[in-house]
Amino acid sequence: MILYTRPELTPPMPCPYLPGKVLVYASFYADSLDCRELTWLLSRGWRKFGHNFFRPACPGCRACIPLRVPVDRFRPSRSQERVLRRCAHVRVSFGPLRYESPLFDLYQRHSLVRFGQEHSFEDFAASLHSPSCPAVLSRYEEDGRLVGAGYLDRSSDGLSSVYFVFDPDVSRLSLGIFSVLREIRETARLGLQHYYLGYLVPGCERMAYKAGFAPHQLYHWDDELWHEAGSIPEPPSPGMIPLFSGWTGPD
Repeated sequence: MILYTRPELTPPMPCPYLPGKVLVYASFYADSLDCRELTWLLSRGWRKFGHNFFRPACPGCRACIPLRVPVDRFRPSRSQERVLRRCAHVRVSFGPLRYESPLFDLYQRHSLVRFGQEHSFEDFAASLHSPSCPAVLSRYEEDGRLVGAGYLDRSSDGLSSVYFVFDPDVSRLSLGIFSVLREIRETARLGLQHYYLGYLVPGCERMAYKAGFAPHQLYHWDDELWHEAGSIPEPPSPGMIPLFSGWTGPD
């Protein structure tokens, strides 16, 4: 791993998940991680876009909870089985991260329709097409047309979902749910243990779907261990997550 910067706190900004809250990240920049080094970071609640690695360090809040699925024990729910049947005609492929222009077109359309945001190609390339670790691209096609794309990182113990985009015209398919189901299946096919799904944020409706993939494990910021959902210790008293204690980075 090439470590460009050590972890530093970002300036406070409005929280995009919970109204009235302030968001602060611990953030650093790195490159050339191998699978083992990425596992070290994922297992401690770090996430990434491009070369930027981050995890929450919000004052007085520990709402963001890292979630991962142990793929050998995962079983789809009835509603997830319905999504699988609905998307049975969608062609799914996994391969190396490679750029093609329909990917940026899909990303732009998804961002504009879903979130009312426009992004430059430079931001897109820096966040999703400038890999700092082993990366995987999943493609979803309906009748030969690209309708979804998933960006994943590969660690020594699992796949980590970075971002997923889809054509809003096919919202009826529930491609977001379908992509998680197929990526869990791909994780198992590769003989890996965990599928990392980012942060679960209680009280944030758009993050609630993550809890539907069961069984799953949740990371506890106090003891720095993963616990089966339902057996996680009582939440600690509010305070900043102790992100810098014992920071050494991967060996």
